[in-house]
Amino acid sequence: MTIHTRTLGTTGPQVSALGLGCMGMSPMYGDADRTESIATIHAALEAGVTLLDTGDFYAMGHNELLIGEALRSAPAARREQAQVSVKFGALRAPDGGWNGMDGRPAAVKNFAAYSLQRLGVDHIDVYRIARLDPAVPIEETVGAIAELVEQGYVRHIGLSEVGVETIRRAAATAPISDLQFEYALISRDIEREVLPVTRELGIAVTAYGVLSRGLISGHFTAGRQLAANDWRAVSPRFQGDNLQHNLTLVDALRKIAEQKDVSVAQIAIAWVLSRGEDIVPLVGARTRAQLAESLGALEVTLDAADLAAIEEAVPADAAAGDRYPAAQMAHLEA
Repeated sequence: MTIHTRTLGTTGPQVSALGLGCMGMSPMYGDADRTESIATIHAALEAGVTLLDTGDFYAMGHNELLIGEALRSAPAARREQAQVSVKFGALRAPDGGWNGMDGRPAAVKNFAAYSLQRLGVDHIDVYRIARLDPAVPIEETVGAIAELVEQGYVRHIGLSEVGVETIRRAAATAPISDLQFEYALISRDIEREVLPVTRELGIAVTAYGVLSRGLISGHFTAGRQLAANDWRAVSPRFQGDNLQHNLTLVDALRKIAEQKDVSVAQIAIAWVLSRGEDIVPLVGARTRAQLAESLGALEVTLDAADLAAIEEAVPADAAAGDRYPAAQMAHLEA
């Protein structure tokens, strides 16, 4: 398989058309297998995936350390092709709780210093605050990242889950390569106002949650018992009647997948890929088998009839439940 590339905006780098979201390799969806996680990162690099996405707050640095270990043990040629995207700013407590955001310039540089050390790299390819800090003007946060770019510690500046005014203000401060935003068949808020503005400004979108945390992968079942440390146990879309409704959408999507002799996950990922060359989906594969299935989406071609059938099966706003619990929804500016 040859993985084509897409460019992160008019100022960003060329990256693989699919990126690997590594959050699930830390205990976010239940326990994770460190050996399998590293093998999955190696397999992704071997297949031609270049973009690895993480956050310094994923299990309080665990995810960055994991990626650092995977990069150190990868062949030199594969290690050199890796491009790491890092989110920062979320404050954690020893018990795993969340204590808001910190986008102050001094904090930005402090977060970056620790990320560079944990990852074992001399620069971060794309650096972005995970959520807007309402107490700090975005110009100050982006300006601090711009200083890191000038110093060679960061290559490109990104944004995450912000609205159109913040996007415009950030882009007026420094070149922005991409906006990270949840984008899936059942998460299409970005299409209303945000996507037209990113396209106007030449900013790409790295789309996370393309399988809605496994909900529309075709593998999640109504009777599945979630571990206590699985974030989905408190996610509204995985609760009670919401889950039942959302799985009926998956069943409708499955019929289309079967007609094309592909998996539900591949149809869902291919749909995001079809949204435009400025969209780079991040697949949250935790195992080599999940990765192989996700990469198969690159070979799925959706024609106009396929897209119409998908839209009919899963219309915009068809999902039941918010994509985050109420406390986390409050941090989403868009």
